[in-house]
Amino acid sequence: MTLATAGWELITRPSDLLIRRWNWKAAVSSSIIRAMIFFFANLTAGWRAAMGAMLAEYIYRAISSGFYGAMTQQFSQVEPEWQAALGTMVILPVCSHSVEFVLHYFRHTPHLRTSIIASMCFTFISTLFSFYAMRRGTMVVGANSVSLIEDFRAMPRIIGGFLAVLPLWAWRSLRSLAA
Repeated sequence: MTLATAGWELITRPSDLLIRRWNWKAAVSSSIIRAMIFFFANLTAGWRAAMGAMLAEYIYRAISSGFYGAMTQQFSQVEPEWQAALGTMVILPVCSHSVEFVLHYFRHTPHLRTSIIASMCFTFISTLFSFYAMRRGTMVVGANSVSLIEDFRAMPRIIGGFLAVLPLWAWRSLRSLAA
């Protein structure tokens, strides 16, 4: 599937690709982690401010991360892989952080800039990781998916492979230059 085809399918079949394949695995993991980011980013503004930011982020991510996970799962099928990664890294953060900013702006989250920057940094890493994992069949929902427990069992291998991507690419590049 091409990047254009994946994007077109998301636009023309949103109920099938975003609602039916709403990725509850992404929703569970992302909402907990991101709520903690907003909690700690706002803790210096007081306990109530930190709890308010945390709860707002938790609710937003519990709902939206399932859709973003479904989008990532759709893009994980795109070839070549670099186009899929690029599409995922541009479209998802623009969508998610635009809504996130508006939500926290209107609820007057005290340390909005710090919170959003921390969330964007996490998005960069987590989106690449989710994309990598989904291309390898973990953290996906729908046909041929496995349980969350089985996904967690595969995580050491997936994390190791993810962490090795850049060093292996550099090693191969150096070897090909030397040859």
